[in-house]
Amino acid sequence: MVENPEAGLFELDDEHEAFRETCHGFVERLVMPERDNAERNGFPSALWRQLGAAGLLGIGHPEEDGGTGGDYLAMAILAEELAKVSGGIAVTILVSSYMAAPHLARFGSPTLREQYLRPVLRGEAVAAIAVTEPSAGSDVAGLVTTGTEVDGGYLINGRKIFITNAGVADVVLVAARTGQPGSAGITMFCVESSAPGIELSLPLAKLGWHASDTREVSFQDCFVPSDRVVGAVDSGFRQIMMAFQGERIALSGMGVGLAQAALDEARVWARDRRAFGVPIGSFQAIGHRLGEMETAVTAARLMTYQAASRLDRDHPDAAKAVAMAKLYSARVANEVADSAVQVFGGYGFMADSPVALHYRDARILRIGGGTDEIQLQILAKTMGL
Repeated sequence: MVENPEAGLFELDDEHEAFRETCHGFVERLVMPERDNAERNGFPSALWRQLGAAGLLGIGHPEEDGGTGGDYLAMAILAEELAKVSGGIAVTILVSSYMAAPHLARFGSPTLREQYLRPVLRGEAVAAIAVTEPSAGSDVAGLVTTGTEVDGGYLINGRKIFITNAGVADVVLVAARTGQPGSAGITMFCVESSAPGIELSLPLAKLGWHASDTREVSFQDCFVPSDRVVGAVDSGFRQIMMAFQGERIALSGMGVGLAQAALDEARVWARDRRAFGVPIGSFQAIGHRLGEMETAVTAARLMTYQAASRLDRDHPDAAKAVAMAKLYSARVANEVADSAVQVFGGYGFMADSPVALHYRDARILRIGGGTDEIQLQILAKTMGL
């Protein structure tokens, strides 16, 4: 990314523009044709190996571990292009490679990376991350699932909720309490989904993200060997907070892509749909609405790219930029999707219309990966409040 601090301009360099074209072509050719089926029947499993072969599961991961290099900006671009098709498809991919797998890449032992990370990056395995609990969502430090040390490992007991990819994952990164109450006593574990003691609920019926698998996950004396600890014992909270930055960049990119897709659909509709003998886009009420939508999408994209670039460069304001991008892009996704439904009128209210899909998928972006309120709290702290 080329940054001109004096002019405040942010443009993609040739490498990232070429990567966008690669992502766009892949999505148009292999993902878009699967959207309707995925909305009805879930994520198409054949897509995993295609993604792996194209190198789209290894962005930012070390090449020595099977990754393809790249940076947070590239990951944001991928998230944007995927979300133009379907939030449910996008989040399934992003959770596996860019929300769960980074724990293995950053903190996993060489054995864990070889055994679990490499297959995920090749598209031969799927990962999930289990942190959220019925009584601990935003309050990660308040989780109560326990990891009790026993001979040779740990017994995990507890319940996780709203776990994306739970029903399709081969490996689950699980946060459990191994020490004192609060943030200091949490450890991350790498748990095979077939391990005795794991129980999955039926898929949860959601407002949106219909193409993704979301379930409750329960642990009853689930034994995890000591060598499956990810990172250091009792350091899981810090690891989760570090991983949140990349997760929020991915979700910001999703917000931009979803909003852009809704805008594109509304623009075509406004040009082709006629009322009173003229295209509805010729009416000021519609034309101005589309202008507001495009302005908001452009602003969200610039904020997301800047945040990703700052995270890549360890900028001192990276965390602030990430919180702003996550907050704003999620709001824009909701506002632009709502406006697109309004432009479509009654057709937009039909469940199988593309703008209805984006409208459903947008709402969770203001909750998942850190709610609006959490982002605002982060920003308040950066202001000394």
